[in-house]
Amino acid sequence: MEQHSLLNSLQLTLPDGQGAPEYPPVEQVLPQFLQLFAGVGAQQAGSKARRGMVRDLFAILEAIDCHWLLGGGQGDSTPLVLRDLVVALSTYAALPQQEHDRGELPSKDPSYASAADRAADVSLVFRSILAKVEAAKGSEELGCKVVGLFLRQVAGPMYVLAVTHATEKPWSRPRTRSLAQELLEGLLQVWGCQSVPEFLRGAAEDEEGWFAVVMQSLKPELTKETWQRNPATKHVFSWTLQQVTRPWLGPHLEKILPPSLLLSDDYRIENKILGVQCLHHIVLNVPGADLCQFNRAQVVHHALSNHLYSKEAQLMQIVLPCLLDLLPILERAPGRPSRQPPSAVPSDKVLRLVLTHMEPEHQLALRRVYAKNLPAFVERLGIHVARHLKRLQRVIVGYLEVYDGPEETARLAMLETLKRTIQHAWPRMTTRLAVLLQALLRLMWDTVTDRSPTPEPVTAALLQGATECLLLLDRCSHGQVKVLLQGVQHSCQDDRLKECLRKLEEEPVESFIPTEPKREF
Repeated sequence: MEQHSLLNSLQLTLPDGQGAPEYPPVEQVLPQFLQLFAGVGAQQAGSKARRGMVRDLFAILEAIDCHWLLGGGQGDSTPLVLRDLVVALSTYAALPQQEHDRGELPSKDPSYASAADRAADVSLVFRSILAKVEAAKGSEELGCKVVGLFLRQVAGPMYVLAVTHATEKPWSRPRTRSLAQELLEGLLQVWGCQSVPEFLRGAAEDEEGWFAVVMQSLKPELTKETWQRNPATKHVFSWTLQQVTRPWLGPHLEKILPPSLLLSDDYRIENKILGVQCLHHIVLNVPGADLCQFNRAQVVHHALSNHLYSKEAQLMQIVLPCLLDLLPILERAPGRPSRQPPSAVPSDKVLRLVLTHMEPEHQLALRRVYAKNLPAFVERLGIHVARHLKRLQRVIVGYLEVYDGPEETARLAMLETLKRTIQHAWPRMTTRLAVLLQALLRLMWDTVTDRSPTPEPVTAALLQGATECLLLLDRCSHGQVKVLLQGVQHSCQDDRLKECLRKLEEEPVESFIPTEPKREF
């Protein structure tokens, strides 16, 4: 029959009735298929002929049993033949190669549709192989040991194909996504895992998972020369990396750090974001001692610091939290001097650069990102934020003056920054009292007289935050704020503002002497 032309080429027949036919050994059949599949004739016949060969192979696999496919568990050549088959079919189903310095193809590109069709056919073949491997687990002749030997050869390419098409991407289609998800579930079932993280890391801490095998499969496509050719490789790497957490990730640091740095260093924003996300996951899930070896932490810090000059809010939103998590590792690195000048302390250097960029910034989106992350930087430095008070005060006052839209994200974040600054650097606040008091009163007046569509909860949060700052300033200045604001409440016409000032007047005068553990830099 036409649809079984491959069987005729291999001189095989499918069973027409009951009873299984005598097939040649798998070590003969599959190499013949690979020879035909990679031959010049198949290449010249075009994609339609090769697709027919894959479908005929699926028909063969559906007809045979697990003993035939796994060679009865005898000999070492069968797993290698299956590996060659899986690799060849994975290459056939791969996305079209792209040239350097060119963006990804549009989602409606015909080559993506063709790749999706190929991936669907190959997924059916892989599912059939996995079904036979699953059946072999219950065989006394084969057993789990043989199953593990075969999986070691084929799990990597199968996983990569499944993850490539399992989620919605420009190259995936509904049918392909469904088949890819079934293929991934089949891999988990064969190995007896409940989830992808368990499959990759192992069920127990001392059990070796498949993460190293998957990374080995991706390695040829994650070099400096090749990673941009396949648009799916970076997504498969990033998604897989983020499935593995502490303590399983640390032993694989040498495999995962270079590709993450490559992505982070690319000129495309989407690749930079993907790379920084990978670096952040590494920082959170690899022991600090491992990161400090061979100056790896310094390399990551240098890569992230370069992004601080970017004007992309989306990128800055993930760079700043990553730096915040990396700074403690850098400052506790072995061999680092216990006493360093402020110019040499990483936290001080980063905050100084951030404040330098914040002060003249006019893009609202970027201002919001800076403002949302600034409280964490102040908390990170603690009392040492006093080194930056001059510039920090200018930034706080400048941001409090500018309306930030209905959500008032930047202003609310700046009030939180000011509160933490007062709490940590309270002895220095008295000399800055007049400027800060004026900025807070102006903010409160602008808030109660604002005619923009600001939600009432946001207005209340602004007034509450400003009032808390006034209370803190009053406490650390031993009641000077009350003295400066005497009589203001009686001349105020707005009830909400009166209520804020009443809270300030009723607050008893106390010395503001918080205790903070000594920090070593």
